[in-house]
Amino acid sequence: MSRVLRAASASSALGYCNLFFGNTGVPDEPVIRVRGLVNRFGRETVHDGLDLEVNRGEVIGIVGGSGTGKSVLLRTIVGLNRPAAGHVEVFGDDVWALSERRRRSLDERWGVLFQDGALFSSLTVAQNIEVPLKEYYDMPLALMDEIAAFKIGMVGLAGDAGNKFPSQLSGGMRKRAGLARALALDPEIVFLDEPTAGLDPIAAGDFDQLIRDLKASLNLTVFMVTHDLDSLFAICDRVAVLVDKRVRVGTLDQLLRDNHPWIQSYFHGPRGRAAVAAAESHPAPA
Repeated sequence: MSRVLRAASASSALGYCNLFFGNTGVPDEPVIRVRGLVNRFGRETVHDGLDLEVNRGEVIGIVGGSGTGKSVLLRTIVGLNRPAAGHVEVFGDDVWALSERRRRSLDERWGVLFQDGALFSSLTVAQNIEVPLKEYYDMPLALMDEIAAFKIGMVGLAGDAGNKFPSQLSGGMRKRAGLARALALDPEIVFLDEPTAGLDPIAAGDFDQLIRDLKASLNLTVFMVTHDLDSLFAICDRVAVLVDKRVRVGTLDQLLRDNHPWIQSYFHGPRGRAAVAAAESHPAPA
């Protein structure tokens, strides 16, 4: 039985929240496996035989030039884009071969933060967070309100943010609210699509710190599409670079030595050098 469903019988949201801390998965165990992935749109092939593994408990950054299919890869893994060929496995299950019932069970195990939060504009922040709870479970409204309030605090928003509409929030607050919704079902994997895009450097740095803290406290696996070099150095264990319709994966140290022209340009251009210098002068905490 899901931890969220067990929580519905708890006497308070505190009892529910105490269920969250402690994932018994084995570190370095692949939780996502992509094999021979082909994505086409009309005559345009975006991915051609792409292979990728994501290990449990790591933060992996997905980077690449415009049109290389970073968001397409994310959407394919979570089942929103059907590939032309290849296999996508999450927790050992083939995403595209599951029954509807099994797919719903799998969907509960991940959360997605889309670009700019993708909140429902007609709902308050609290109501947005409650959407997945209503979709999957029949629980009292009072408990859903408590869960939403806890998630709002978890992502660093003030308590009164729950009563606000997305239009009343700043860009950074909308992203935090979207993250709170992504965490509503206590996922094991969080997919982030350009989480710091459009944020000023201070807000982006604060969001990176939030992801780092949540990853550590909730034992999350984080799949992050980004173009932000500072985020890569601040929180990523490995980076997957989409080039030549496939992917090259490694630690930042390994990729800094990669001689592929695009990778060289990306990591050793002016912004790359600045990110390296910043990381060396202010190393991320272990």
